[in-house]
Amino acid sequence: MYARVLHCDYSKHWRPSMSTTFTMRLDKNQKALISEYAAIHGKSMAEFMLDAALDVIEDAIDLRDWKAAKAEFDQNPKTYNSDEIMREFGLR
Repeated sequence: MYARVLHCDYSKHWRPSMSTTFTMRLDKNQKALISEYAAIHGKSMAEFMLDAALDVIEDAIDLRDWKAAKAEFDQNPKTYNSDEIMREFGLR
């Protein structure tokens, strides 16, 4: 269920026509730090915060997928070298 909800191309979900507002409370030092960092990278605070949040979600999905692939590999640790793969697909 987790994969179905979160695994998506998020880049199309927030650019040009956003219609929902999200408010976050920060102290003045946090706001200054985030605002200055975002500006250095040519982004608004909103763009930076959204990108950061979506990056964290993407990283979590990647880690979950890696763990699943690793568990599958651990069950059947067969590996193939490049020559075997080329032969398998008729490229040699």
